[in-house]
Amino acid sequence: MILVIGIGNPDRGDDAAGLAVATRIREAAPPGHVTVRELIGDQLALLDAWTGASDVYVVDAVCSGGTPGTVYRFDAADTLTDRFRHRGTHTFSLADVVELARALGRLPRRLAGFGIEGAQWELGSALSPQVAAAVGTVTSQLLKELKAGV
Repeated sequence: MILVIGIGNPDRGDDAAGLAVATRIREAAPPGHVTVRELIGDQLALLDAWTGASDVYVVDAVCSGGTPGTVYRFDAADTLTDRFRHRGTHTFSLADVVELARALGRLPRRLAGFGIEGAQWELGSALSPQVAAAVGTVTSQLLKELKAGV
C-alpha cells in the first residue's frame, strides 16, 4: 500500500501546508493505488498511522530558518540532518519521529517526504503566498513520484 500523510494544523497559517498537499493528492492520485490521510496534532501518531503501509510519503511545514516556500525533499533511508531536528510547530519534529521509528524498528519499508519552509504561523491566518506556491510544486512532484511507482 502507498500512503500519503499530510501533517499540520488547518488554523495556523503555513502549518496547513501538508494538509493542503494531502487534499490535492487525494483529488488527483491514481484511483485505488494511493491512500491519503491527514494528521492534525502530535506527530508521534505517525508511528501508528503508517503501520501496514509499505511506501509512505509525508508532507509537513518546517520552520528551520530557511527562505519561506523552500521545498526540502528527504528519504528516511538517510539519517535526517540536525537542521530539521527539534524544529517545527509540533512537540516532536518530523526528523525526531523518523529517528525514533528507526530506533524502534517501526519505519515503513520506504519513507520519503517533503518539508515546506513556512513564514507565518498565526492562529486564523491563511497560507502565505510563498507556501501556497510551494504546495503546488510539492503536489506536482509527489504526483510524478506516485505515478512512477504505480
